[in-house]
Amino acid sequence: MTIETKKSRKNLLSDTGVSRRGFVKGAAAVTGAAIGSGAITGFPTIWAQNIKNVTLRQFGTGVSNINAVADKVKEDLGFTLQMTALDSDAVAQRAVTQPNSFDIADIEYWICKKVFPAGTMQPMDTTKLKNYEYISKLFIDGKLTPDSEIAQGTAPHTVGFVEGADSVKFASAPTQWMTLIPTIYNADTLGIRPDLISRPITSWADLLDPEFKGKASILNIPSIGIMDAAMVCEAMGEVTYGDKGNMTQEEIDKTIAVMIDAKKAGQFRAFWKSFDESVNLMASGEVVIQSMWSPAVAAVRSKGIACTYQPLKEGYRAWGGGIGLAKHLSGLELEAAYEYIDWYLSGWVGAYLNRQGYYSAAPATAKKFMSEDEWGFWMEGKAAQGDILSPEGKVMEKAGAVRDGGSYEERMGSVACWNSVMDENKHMVRKWNEFIAA
Repeated sequence: MTIETKKSRKNLLSDTGVSRRGFVKGAAAVTGAAIGSGAITGFPTIWAQNIKNVTLRQFGTGVSNINAVADKVKEDLGFTLQMTALDSDAVAQRAVTQPNSFDIADIEYWICKKVFPAGTMQPMDTTKLKNYEYISKLFIDGKLTPDSEIAQGTAPHTVGFVEGADSVKFASAPTQWMTLIPTIYNADTLGIRPDLISRPITSWADLLDPEFKGKASILNIPSIGIMDAAMVCEAMGEVTYGDKGNMTQEEIDKTIAVMIDAKKAGQFRAFWKSFDESVNLMASGEVVIQSMWSPAVAAVRSKGIACTYQPLKEGYRAWGGGIGLAKHLSGLELEAAYEYIDWYLSGWVGAYLNRQGYYSAAPATAKKFMSEDEWGFWMEGKAAQGDILSPEGKVMEKAGAVRDGGSYEERMGSVACWNSVMDENKHMVRKWNEFIAA
């Protein structure tokens, strides 16, 4: 598209009062009649005529590659979003080694730290997003409140910005150019079966309590699992870390040694990589305590089985993800991708994610799409006035229930670390694999 055409489209939208989103959605429907009659002049016909034929290929983990989102994109924006769900390791590998196989990468920030320097993705211009101002400050400066301490690990803001439009170097402060536009995050802890455990669970150290020998599990994604392991080892007093999010080789070795000893003693029933695996382990009763994600706990509860997402005295391990754009994306497809990202931040998806137990990166817009009772339950730690439903309309919590861990501020304010890629990442992954194979 030429500069003149871009200017013509910008002037057309400004002069007619048509929003960019309205234009994207309605362009294909009105173009033929409007241009044929001569009612609109200077109209970028090829852009408008082809928007309905645009297909953007998105890949990422199953956490946020949701078919309902793709359906809503088609309804609201008029183009097609193809989604592919992979595990975290496969996501990182594909982003680097198959850059032409995707248009949009829906990835976590620890993955971003690994892949963005490879140059397969393009920095995003925040001035193109009218909903940018609603993004949580956690993704801008790392602080929930002005007085918050920044948790250890790969906090999103540390890899959220680059120095310029063509840069792959992470910026030390916010700039106009983001690596990912944040979309989703959460504070993770241990899931337990309270009906099968006879005492209170208060610490990460409980994961390795011999009382649960053969009934414990930890997730097998190195950059995430190592942080859970560190929380456990620190709580047990086995390892003292300078920075859990960037361990030395000695700290890594000590951490893995503790985990190998536990494995050889028969502590672990299994290791899991996928959402469904964690649900099945807990629902079956094979496991009574394990690393878990909030919606997985809700999925177990939806089966009528007791399951608690247990707040722990040492705090939570947090993670966050966002949407990034492939380097090759340009022209009409790039404009559609920006429109999709801005739409993602406008509230409908945020409310959908909140109803699953995650957090929207733009909470203020998500609130507009939630009832007062839903917002009170998921975000404010209030008892539900009525049954709390999933995005699909299934009962997740009965009236009177209170969310495990309380309010958004209580949960995200108790984060001790983020999922992390360390300077000694290769060493860590090698040692982690030794643990799994031991």
